[in-house]
Amino acid sequence: MKAKILSVLTFAIIAASATQASAVSSSVRNACTGDYLSYCSAHAPNSPGVRRCMRANGSRLSRRCVNALIKAGYVSKRKTRRRAAKLR
Repeated sequence: MKAKILSVLTFAIIAASATQASAVSSSVRNACTGDYLSYCSAHAPNSPGVRRCMRANGSRLSRRCVNALIKAGYVSKRKTRRRAAKLR
């Protein structure tokens, strides 16, 4: 439990201190924290590794997280629909 709390705090601190150009928006951070903890917590927040991990686990991400990623412009609706169609 302590490790999860530490991960969430680390994620929030690093994301908040990142430069504006590369920072994860607060809406994405709020929507995707659970997915990050479930699938990608082995990677530093806001790192290339976590981005690759989230991409690799795209079909497992919560709808809330995916919608936040689309709204923030990290992922396109078209790409998510195409990927979802491949999984059917």
